[in-house]
Amino acid sequence: MRTKKTETLIRPTVAEKNLRELFERTFGGEVESFVSLKGDGSSRRIFRIKNSSKSVIGVFGPEKLENTAFLEFSKHFKEMNLPVPEIYAEDRSKNIYLEEDFGDTTLFKYLNSVRPSYDFPQEAVKVYLKVIEWLTKFQTAGRKLNHKYCYPRRSFDKQSIMWDLNYFKYYFLRLSGIEFNEQKLENDFEVFSDFLLKAENDFFLYRDFQSRNIMLKGGKPFFIDYQGGRKGALQYDIASLLYDGKADIPPETRKELLNYYLDSLGKIVKVDIDEFLRYYYPFAYIRIMQAMGAYGLRGFYEKKTHFLQSIPYAVRNIEYLLHNSEMPIKVPELMRVFKRIAVSSYLRQFGDTNLRLTVRMRSFSFRNGLPADEKGHGGGYIFDCRALPNPGRIKKYMTMTGKDAEIIKFLEKEKEVEKFIDNAFALIKQSVENYQKRNFTDLMVSFGCTGGRHRSVYCSEEIKKRLKKIGKIKIELKHREIGV
Repeated sequence: MRTKKTETLIRPTVAEKNLRELFERTFGGEVESFVSLKGDGSSRRIFRIKNSSKSVIGVFGPEKLENTAFLEFSKHFKEMNLPVPEIYAEDRSKNIYLEEDFGDTTLFKYLNSVRPSYDFPQEAVKVYLKVIEWLTKFQTAGRKLNHKYCYPRRSFDKQSIMWDLNYFKYYFLRLSGIEFNEQKLENDFEVFSDFLLKAENDFFLYRDFQSRNIMLKGGKPFFIDYQGGRKGALQYDIASLLYDGKADIPPETRKELLNYYLDSLGKIVKVDIDEFLRYYYPFAYIRIMQAMGAYGLRGFYEKKTHFLQSIPYAVRNIEYLLHNSEMPIKVPELMRVFKRIAVSSYLRQFGDTNLRLTVRMRSFSFRNGLPADEKGHGGGYIFDCRALPNPGRIKKYMTMTGKDAEIIKFLEKEKEVEKFIDNAFALIKQSVENYQKRNFTDLMVSFGCTGGRHRSVYCSEEIKKRLKKIGKIKIELKHREIGV
């Protein structure tokens, strides 16, 4: 068989022969193009099949029950006017079917095309808002599904949760060398799974709601790969979307999208937001653990190294959750495992991943104590500016700050100030470059003086100017005592 992607003559398999015949019976005429598409890590084989008038996706799935789930769900969702592929033809006895072709642009591919830097453009946010609106409709419309078709379980039950947790333990923790006490971790898994099962779970859980399973065509989203869907809690799918590793959604954008989701959902069903959020972050954790299990199986075990490139993003998501959410139950060994993952330099350095470093800068007064480390890293630098000439002692400068032109001019004349800033920047630059190479994502740098208004403000502003020239870092500067 000759395809457009290769000049090698390949003998068709039985599945390919069956798909050709199904296409020709359904649409008439001979197949003119039959191209194998990259798989998703499953055992299914997917092809784009064309003639002069029609292009479709042909699928061979070796697991009959999985095929049945997809086909039956597709019919149900089509009847509910949800944007899923039309099923043109099927032969379940041969494990094949033909579905609508939405093209090649996944949401993930689209993100890469509109996001040349680390920023998350507004046009991408607008697409995500559309996707989220459809998610709420899938979750609620799916309540009327015939759950007998769900594969491999009818609901995201205790068995499903324990499968995911052990998937994470054996394929990620074991293979990546993260230490854990197995009995204590198993005890925590029991507590954790029991907690998740207390969330309201009378909804459709899509199961793999992420950027590679959402197609964009004509600016509209379409949805695929829901064959693993089952009855479950609302929180899982929105966490899957917002903590989708390589999509790399910034925290502030995640918050915006989550709020929009809750507003949209509230128009369809009654939502207790506090109760929803109580379970949301634990579901984010289990979704990340499930994904890491897949990275370990495909990457460490099966040696498909491109899966390993997603690990640094998952590590950063765990780090974010550790510092920005509270686990509502006591699972001490599991939390110790998460902390070991978060501080692992080894796990942050797979592939050519470049996570953006944020340098958090603060100016402050020693009289009012050291600035709080919101991230809890306990690292970085605190520079004491009190040995520098102090314009605050001069009456006409007292009410000014290190951002005012007269203070800047005063300090620029002082050689020891310039030397201090040169030395401080040399230390900071060394850490920045090292952190970037190791995919660390946070460095705190603080400048303090007596009042926190003049020298510390000036020095931190000067360091910010120099850091901007390095590039590929995000700089957050707050002047605590002057409120900007």
